[in-house]
Amino acid sequence: MATDIVVPALGESVTEATIAKWLKQPGDKVAVDEPLLELETDKVSLEVYATKAGTLSEIRAKTGDTVEVGAVVGVIGDGAAATGAPSAPTAGPTPIVPKTPSGPAPQAAAPAPQAAAASPETVQPAPPTEAPPVTAQPDRLAPAVRKLVEENKLAPEQIPATGKTGRLTKTDVLGYLEREGRLAAPVQTPTPAGAPAPATAPVPAGAAPREERVRMTRLRKRIAERLKQAQNNAAMLTTFNEVDMTNLLAVRSHYKDAFEKKHGVKLGFMSFFVKAAIMALKEIPAVNGEIDGEEIVYKNHYDIGVAVGTEQGLVVPVVRDADKMSFAEIELKIADFGKRARDGKLALDELQGGTFTISNGGVYGSLMSTPILNPPQSGILGMHKTQDRPVAIAGKVEIRPMMYLALSYDHRIVDGREAVTFLVRLKDGIEDPQRMLLEI
Repeated sequence: MATDIVVPALGESVTEATIAKWLKQPGDKVAVDEPLLELETDKVSLEVYATKAGTLSEIRAKTGDTVEVGAVVGVIGDGAAATGAPSAPTAGPTPIVPKTPSGPAPQAAAPAPQAAAASPETVQPAPPTEAPPVTAQPDRLAPAVRKLVEENKLAPEQIPATGKTGRLTKTDVLGYLEREGRLAAPVQTPTPAGAPAPATAPVPAGAAPREERVRMTRLRKRIAERLKQAQNNAAMLTTFNEVDMTNLLAVRSHYKDAFEKKHGVKLGFMSFFVKAAIMALKEIPAVNGEIDGEEIVYKNHYDIGVAVGTEQGLVVPVVRDADKMSFAEIELKIADFGKRARDGKLALDELQGGTFTISNGGVYGSLMSTPILNPPQSGILGMHKTQDRPVAIAGKVEIRPMMYLALSYDHRIVDGREAVTFLVRLKDGIEDPQRMLLEI
């Protein structure tokens, strides 16, 4: 009995997704709970799993298609493996012709007349062969396809055709060129009469194109929309400070082994910065608030978003009620977020509802930056690379491990005095970690 592959519920307010890629192809065997395809929403990527064992018999929505919740994108059947493109009917077995390095494939020799057939004792039945994919007829090419074929000096009969009744489509030709590592000939622009045509250098086979167009993923589009929204709607301003990391590095070095042995996670910088940020947010509540219409919403809870870079783009999972968590709990949560973000396993509700965000560009070597707000939040802290620099300490020049801090804030709700005070309080907590333990 066939079973439909259905787009599952994707979370609140999310009604559609894009098929990022199929992990199985028609004819592949699948097991229960085996991933079949990846879906990408504007917030997170997720996998769709098989609900029964069988064979993937049909794919109804291809990679790049936008599908709605509840849509059927494929079918799992119990029967034999499905084949690829439909094959053209043949009168008998078709001999397999080896492909030559260049030029059209040689024509198969015509069968000998039946009168000259060998005796039954000497005739061996031909082994069953797979039917070759449908090939296009040169006299049935559409104008756009014919132009593409002629420009690239292709033999249409060598290109597998997937169009109706064996017609060759433009997609078939472009896919063939991509597989062969060849480029289409450049489009010639008209020149005035009598003017010499501009010379174009031949493109060597297999060379990379000068330009490449790739469709934006839903996640990348959403990131672009939100960043532009922040610039358009908020009166965004950034203030800077620097922090001496000497004491924090000493505490981390002294306790990191014991901490990891007891809690099973490394002692990093993020738990200290989360705790220091919460102390500063409690003193400057506007940085933890947001504007809703004509009202200011002050938050008495501290849900800290931690920016995580992935191959698909930047995501910001939220550590909820971080003020009630220990250093170990924060480190465990951030480590878990980082791993699942890179694997595309984050849930949608883990990316929503933050009150303040921390972004650590220092892991990539950034020395200074101006982070962009994560709407509707009113503040974001940018951490950067720790670097030894000469600083004046008690009238003497010393080399200290220093980090630049950046606070971007919405000037509509946060005044300059409050933004500077926030960074100073955070700096105090990092330079003297005991303050965080005593909450002073």
